[in-house]
This record gives sequence, C-alpha cells and structure tokens, in this order.
Amino acid sequence: MSVSPLNTANSLPALQAMAERQQQEKPSPVAAPTASANRQLEPTRDELLAPMQQVNAALGNYGVEFEISDESAKVIVRLVDKENGNVIRQIPSEEVLRLADRLEELQGVGALISEQA
Repeated sequence: MSVSPLNTANSLPALQAMAERQQQEKPSPVAAPTASANRQLEPTRDELLAPMQQVNAALGNYGVEFEISDESAKVIVRLVDKENGNVIRQIPSEEVLRLADRLEELQGVGALISEQA
C-alpha cells in the first residue's frame, strides 16, 4: 500500500469549500438575553413553592428535602437522617451558598466600577 503525497494545490479548494459549508451550517449568533429576559424565564419563588411541597411530601419518607433559600432564592436539596434529623448532605453546601452570595456582591461592585470608568 502506497501513500500519495498531499497535493496542496488540489486539496486547498476542497478545504475552503468544506469550511464555507460548515460556516453556512452554523446558526447565526443570537444576542445574549438581558438580565430582565433571564428573570422572565426563571420561575418565581411562588411558582416553585407548590411543586416543591408535592415533591417534599412524596420524598419525605426517604429523607430527601427541597427548600428555597431565603437569602439567595436558590433551591437547596438536603439528605436527612430520618432517625435523628441530622443533615447528611446538602447541595449546594452552606459554603458554596456563601461564596455565591459574595461573588454576586463583588460582581455588582465590579459593574459599578466598570460603568464609571
């Protein structure tokens, strides 16, 4: 079996045509949604409350609890020991929730600084 040398004169147009086809197949970039658009897509705390209560009622016997954090409005999942009520695991952890809150604070300060500069 012999390998023929690469003929760049013949392969370059083919590669260019392939690149053009790939570029045409890509969807056109869409502008990123604004913060207000993201807020409209996210369910509100009240919208989540009833389904979350149903899930808690169904999974409560298994030691699984869902909760919405008051400070960050994020969903928290806890695995609880049914015998003594101790939390075995929480997702996200308390440390991660504090870190996320701190990052949001710093991001707000950064946006303020960027707008003034």
